[in-house]
Amino acid sequence: MSDRTTRYENLEQPQKRGRATEAIIRAAFAVRDILVLVPTADEPYDLVVEVGGQFHRIQCKTAYRKSEGTVAFGTVATRRGNDYSREAYRGRAEYFAVYDPITDSRYLVPVSDATDGKMEIRFREPKSGRRAGINWAEDYLLEERLADLRRPR
Repeated sequence: MSDRTTRYENLEQPQKRGRATEAIIRAAFAVRDILVLVPTADEPYDLVVEVGGQFHRIQCKTAYRKSEGTVAFGTVATRRGNDYSREAYRGRAEYFAVYDPITDSRYLVPVSDATDGKMEIRFREPKSGRRAGINWAEDYLLEERLADLRRPR
């Protein structure tokens, strides 16, 4: 296990991991000369970025190892306490920016591509050889998605 993964695991509270992920994602946009706005009020998204003259609401997520060759991330907001609820991000954000601390990979996933609950991203061929219906990591890499967003429409 890498030092990076161990450091993430040592952040025992989910909020601390979330803040670390958000900072890593924010830096990934900044070093690519992308304007990053951080809401000052409680919004259902973490960041707003301007790419290709358009603003996009971003929800940051930390990936976790789901199975051999895949990572997963939650695609709903969970509120605990007196009013436990699970709320989808459709209509509340355009993208999930996902950080995988194990591989140090960053993904940009359209909310419209994600199922409610969780989404798995596969970065290795499955042993079964199956290809259909798989969310391939290379389709969601941050660089690839940003290139798509920068293309004139």
